[in-house]
Amino acid sequence: MTEILQEKSVCLQDKETSVNFIQQLPKVELHLHIEGTLEPEMMFALAERNGVTLPYNSEEEVRAAYQFSNLQSFLDIYYQGANVLLHEQDFYDLTWAYLERCHQDNVIHTEIFFDPQTHTERGVPFEVVINGIVRALDDAKDKFGISSGIIMCFLRHLDEASAFETLDQALPFKHHIVGVGLDSSELGHPPEKFRRVFEKARQEGFIAVAHAGEEGPVSNIYDSLELLKVSRIDHGVRCVDDEELVTSLAQSRMPLTVCPLSNIKLKVFDKMAQHNIVDLLRKGLCVTINSDDPAYFGGYMTDNFLAVDHCHHLSREELAQFTLNAIEASFISEEQKQQLVDRLDAYMAG
Repeated sequence: MTEILQEKSVCLQDKETSVNFIQQLPKVELHLHIEGTLEPEMMFALAERNGVTLPYNSEEEVRAAYQFSNLQSFLDIYYQGANVLLHEQDFYDLTWAYLERCHQDNVIHTEIFFDPQTHTERGVPFEVVINGIVRALDDAKDKFGISSGIIMCFLRHLDEASAFETLDQALPFKHHIVGVGLDSSELGHPPEKFRRVFEKARQEGFIAVAHAGEEGPVSNIYDSLELLKVSRIDHGVRCVDDEELVTSLAQSRMPLTVCPLSNIKLKVFDKMAQHNIVDLLRKGLCVTINSDDPAYFGGYMTDNFLAVDHCHHLSREELAQFTLNAIEASFISEEQKQQLVDRLDAYMAG
């Protein structure tokens, strides 16, 4: 009996050590939708502040609705929640709340997505959205030392003309926006639909990324690379359907910004133990861990690292490799990347 208790004590200590290591590990997030950080508490607070009626009676009722069968069932609630975001201060408060979570999770750099069409379609001016977000990012740099970038996404369920209009609206704010992306419903909206928009965006100096290979077929990954000429694939877990593609992604170090808890919540995988992120890591792909829409999927960065480690039992070096991959994949200067690597190295040596 004593030996059994000792074994349980060792396992508990190992688990606590792993949790502490992950909590303090410097992290870099590259796949985060700022609208997807709208927690129910803030949703209700902003609804009251702005006089918006919600189809829910309580925060608990909102959370109970977060049982998704696929991507579209999530998006229906996601866009509904965004209706409470109307003023610059709303976007500041939303972004600041996320950045406070970054500080808690030791996220040292983040590159966030925002969906201007979600707001401009409701009559909220582009500049209201971007100014609120930028102001919060600037404050987080000053207070927490968190560096950041902004990526503007086109909603793929809308038409090409709407995307071009959004690109035109973004041009006066180019100095705030590092790149363009493509998100929303993947099924039925292939990358080819936005080929001309992405070509124009690249001509304007924007870096390109795109959601592909989450629910959609592996051909969406190929088309994002070849037609949109992206520098990162967001999600990309369906790459395993094509071994040649997996080999190519490993050789080219094309980053995949994977979102583990999101993939489970949206039924891309049934269980975390079935998730392929660790297998892809061990095959040499530049995979990264991210939280996607953490208010809806039950976890920010530390939660995602813990969930993956719990089921796949990673070494410290493998956990740190996710951060190294994210630094490599980030859209910052080589000097900035080296500074982040130095911070990670100092942590690993401590």
